[in-house]
Amino acid sequence: MTARMPAAEATGSAKEREGGGQSARSIIEGTIGSFLMFFGSLGVGWLASISELRRWPLLIWLRVEPAGVVLSVVLLALGGMLLVRSWLRLGQRFTVWGKESRRATYTAIIAWGIPLAFSIPLFSRDVYAYIAQGKVMVNNLNPYVDGYDQLSNYLQTGADDLWAQSPTPYGPVFLWMEEFVVWLTGGHPEFSIILFRIIALAGAAMCVYYGPKLAELHGINPNRALWLACANPLFLTTFIASVHNDALMLGLALGGLYLAAVGKPLRGILLVTLSVGIKPITLIFLPFLGLLWAGKGASWPRKFFYWAVTAALSLGLLGVLGVINGFGFGWVSALSTPGSIWIWYAPIGLLGAALGGMFDAFSLDGETVTWLVHKMGTALSIAVVLWMMFRGRHELIVRRLAVAMAAVVLLAPIIQAWYVVWLLPLFAATGIRNDWQVRTVYSVTSFLMVYAIADQLDIFPYIAIDLNAARLLAAFVAVAFAVYLIFFDPRTRKLFRKEYRDAADDRLF
Repeated sequence: MTARMPAAEATGSAKEREGGGQSARSIIEGTIGSFLMFFGSLGVGWLASISELRRWPLLIWLRVEPAGVVLSVVLLALGGMLLVRSWLRLGQRFTVWGKESRRATYTAIIAWGIPLAFSIPLFSRDVYAYIAQGKVMVNNLNPYVDGYDQLSNYLQTGADDLWAQSPTPYGPVFLWMEEFVVWLTGGHPEFSIILFRIIALAGAAMCVYYGPKLAELHGINPNRALWLACANPLFLTTFIASVHNDALMLGLALGGLYLAAVGKPLRGILLVTLSVGIKPITLIFLPFLGLLWAGKGASWPRKFFYWAVTAALSLGLLGVLGVINGFGFGWVSALSTPGSIWIWYAPIGLLGAALGGMFDAFSLDGETVTWLVHKMGTALSIAVVLWMMFRGRHELIVRRLAVAMAAVVLLAPIIQAWYVVWLLPLFAATGIRNDWQVRTVYSVTSFLMVYAIADQLDIFPYIAIDLNAARLLAAFVAVAFAVYLIFFDPRTRKLFRKEYRDAADDRLF
């Protein structure tokens, strides 16, 4: 005798199958967008001046001829915004986030990520700084003291001259990775980028694996969390196309957080310590791992004990690594390296610059005022981190960590797109409501994609189209597409409306 499926469950399964079938169109659309970004990268992606690719006839036309540059800029802008639309539409396809949605989201991540994995680095040239710092290591210099300006012909590496005299902000684990890559490739830019991209892909894969697992622990639908965080265009572009080491940093941190949450604190501390060894910002994870280790209902003496043990284990391991490489805790003094500038869309950065400009207008010390505002933002973020450590329910430890990380990111004078990506898996795993919260994710993703598309373009300086003209063209195309998505597209415009709410939600089905 065949068992009959309940009517509600049958209806849900039917809707899921329907959404799964319709999702193919969004996946194909996003794949087209990703390929457009790939082709655009050939003309305006970042290349070292000594790159052999600069001698390829097609790339010469795309990078030197005005028509080729215009084509590359337009393809990049259209592709990036088409990827945003595809991500939004994919999320709309499902009213039930079940097995079909998981399969579709995995397919989208792979299909959208592959073209980006073969692109010339976009939106950032940090990967060239990794190569330069690897050369610093190979030459037996101290990267926490010596910038890559100490290298002969360092400008040929492709790294940004802005950071040439700055100590590296990275931990000992990533220094060894940089050294190994440069040793293995001899500093060849393209071969080095391939290896660094493999490292970034490994980190992204860890995020894809551990993010949904964290969501399940919190009773949050893992498939929707996966779509929000890892199919997100910011995740794909900053971690894959831009080749940021933040991918490995975040993947290790999420893995450590999950292991600590399921009763394996020592393994969790090890992974988070390795994450700190990539970029020290994930030190913030350690006190929350200590709380997970202490357990629910722990007394204050017990909490302080496990905080101390967690810190001792992690910092002890980092100390051992510092002894091995001979640099000790040199990365501590280098933590402020990225924070020495500000960006206009960061609230603290803008406030500091505005007040500083006002004081300068009256012949007062505006520079000191700007510095004070930035330090006040830092102090406030530390206060939020401490509040999240000491206040809140045990069941909300990961959410408290997410708020602490958000404070560190949003109260800094500079906010980069990949800083926002640090937050996505944490908030998605602990619940992003289908109201103003998810609309904020949509809006921030759209804004930062527009900004990235129009910001960093590698434009040959001796042609009729200069960098400013190329940026204006990219901004015009990207903003026009964003306006269409928000106000005119009959499918996506309702996502940005206050009264709109999908049938799907965060509940674990």
